[in-house]
Amino acid sequence: MTRTSELTGPGWVDAASAHWETVCRVERLQPGRGVAALLGDRQVALFRLDSRTEAGAEIVAIDNVDPISGASVLSRGIVGDRGGEPVVASPIYKQAFSLVTGRCMDEQGQEVMVYQVRVVDGWVQVELP
Repeated sequence: MTRTSELTGPGWVDAASAHWETVCRVERLQPGRGVAALLGDRQVALFRLDSRTEAGAEIVAIDNVDPISGASVLSRGIVGDRGGEPVVASPIYKQAFSLVTGRCMDEQGQEVMVYQVRVVDGWVQVELP
């Protein structure tokens, strides 16, 4: 899933100052499961949301650090949805974070960064500021 620079707001990366980091091959990501990646000094949680072919796979990325507990655990959370919006529930206190906006669905004012993701020649890339 590639997000455009038109989609901005809390939790979105400023595309003007960003660069792309190659993370892994798309086939290494299992549908409905998260993985953590260390990109520079950032921990990013990647999720493959469907089981479509690698070329059409929907992949999202958010910060891996749960802002409520402070632990780097969101990649180990349970993936699901709330009202059709994909979310991940933190394994610590179970708050759900939107995989689209980064907003915490359970505690107002809490959110995580959402990163743009693209697949190039089978490689997953994440855009970092």
